Amino acid sequence: MKNFDYEILLNEWRNLPSENELVEFKEAKENFDSRSLGKYFSALSNEANLKGKDFGWLIFGVAVNNKTFKVVGTNYRNNRASLDNLKHEIAQQTGGSSFVEIHELPLPEGRIIIFQIPAALHGIPTAHGGHYYGRNGESLVALSLEKIERIRKQGITYDWSADFCDEATLDDLDPDAIDYARLKFKEKNPNLSQEIDKWDDLIFLNKAKLMKNGKITRTAIILLGRDESSHYLSPSVAHMTWILKGENGMEKDYEHFGPPFLLNTDKLLNKIRNLNYRYMPSQNTLFPVEITQYDNTVLREALHNCIAHQDYELTGRINVVEKPDELFFSNLGDFLPRSVENVIETDSPPELYRNQFLVQAMLNLNMIDTMGSGIKRMFETQMERYFPLPDYDLTTPERVVVKIFGKVLDINYTRALIENTQLDLTDVMLLDRVQKNQKISKNEAKQLRSLDLIEGRFPNLYVSSSVAKITGDMGDYIKNRAFDDDYYRDMIISFIKEYGKASRKEIDALLLDKLSAVLSKDQKKKKISNLLHRMNDKKKIMNVGSKKQPIWVLFEFSKN
Repeated sequence: MKNFDYEILLNEWRNLPSENELVEFKEAKENFDSRSLGKYFSALSNEANLKGKDFGWLIFGVAVNNKTFKVVGTNYRNNRASLDNLKHEIAQQTGGSSFVEIHELPLPEGRIIIFQIPAALHGIPTAHGGHYYGRNGESLVALSLEKIERIRKQGITYDWSADFCDEATLDDLDPDAIDYARLKFKEKNPNLSQEIDKWDDLIFLNKAKLMKNGKITRTAIILLGRDESSHYLSPSVAHMTWILKGENGMEKDYEHFGPPFLLNTDKLLNKIRNLNYRYMPSQNTLFPVEITQYDNTVLREALHNCIAHQDYELTGRINVVEKPDELFFSNLGDFLPRSVENVIETDSPPELYRNQFLVQAMLNLNMIDTMGSGIKRMFETQMERYFPLPDYDLTTPERVVVKIFGKVLDINYTRALIENTQLDLTDVMLLDRVQKNQKISKNEAKQLRSLDLIEGRFPNLYVSSSVAKITGDMGDYIKNRAFDDDYYRDMIISFIKEYGKASRKEIDALLLDKLSAVLSKDQKKKKISNLLHRMNDKKKIMNVGSKKQPIWVLFEFSKN
């Protein structure tokens, strides 16, 4: 969330049932003890780190009485220069850390000061005067040894997934899983295909980074181990559970899956009912769009992320909960990048992985992408399907929950995406929050309003019901609407099957006149480039030419 609307934030905090580990109110009518201020800085900074949040908040000018929060105003350092000096004063007491910003909010009831406190650095708890502070609910306390250790462990390079299972042997690995791992490794390394066939299991497992120096690792047990070999991980566990729930939330069915995860992820995903779903794309057509509820690549990405980022030392399961029209994927462990927005914006590999050895093995077996684009690809795929974007729930400590929607929530959102193909992912993410009644800032609302995407008086916004201006008759409308991306993918694959290969010039000639007429020629070519890139990522086609003069062939053909 780049642009905070502090008046909205203040109202949200005042509506909390009580103060918590991240938010503290003080009346501070005229003054406030500087030592106490430093203690709260330390406490809120440490708790923000532990909860995976970027900031903690200390608010002056609000009186707390019987769990109610009344704005009374404050005269604390009623001078901007004096207030800014506080940054230096705090930094001297905390070893250099200070407020991100000190915000003054003039309200009719009085002046409010909002201290924006950064989360403690990764692996380093924030101290004040040589002591560490934390929060126990709404109380200021000494930071517990357990919390200090949790923060410090963030900076330790220990990788649980790389440790050896000393008593395990090759007999503890599933032969079918090893064979399938070879196939996936060949997909990732097509130039080594013939050489890989000559390797025995020991050499292959070492080359694929599933073993180290001929020894079985925890990663090998998780991905390739026989189900009964999971005891080598004890007290940690490697289990996935699929749970089916009905309309009333009652459990209707379930199944547990242990190692080998390389094979059992498919078995779990096959339990999910992926029904056909229909919706009317416009008021100007009688023909519904039919599409599956879920995209298989999105489901696979979500589950593989759970496996890669699970904190196995917390001895919990990976859960996939299926409800009518929605899925929930959850794993234990904090979300290390802190925010999904940060992952989308940077679009680069994370600086830190919880299970580096496991992640590398999954990369080698073509299960995940460490280029940092996996989550972004999930969002882009849902956007291309005109469905709601995934929801990441990071509110529970040491737990990540991803919700995938299998239905349209607001048909106006869907129509907006169909008729505004030039929208970038950032705009769509904001629009998605509006359709889900999630708050956005005034600046973000202004951006969407400038694109004629939303209506209503802030903060009560909704997706605009006005259809994009399409002139002409029904034939013009169909021409402007464009087809689903699957249609274009099928055309490219059919062309290559017919002629064996396709140049970029041939693909442009095939598709340009079939893309939406509302797009410029440059936009059409950009869309084709993105389409080819995604098909290449998904191992549908491969470029056997050069970057400037690509020659596209089917991926399976390219390996022969």
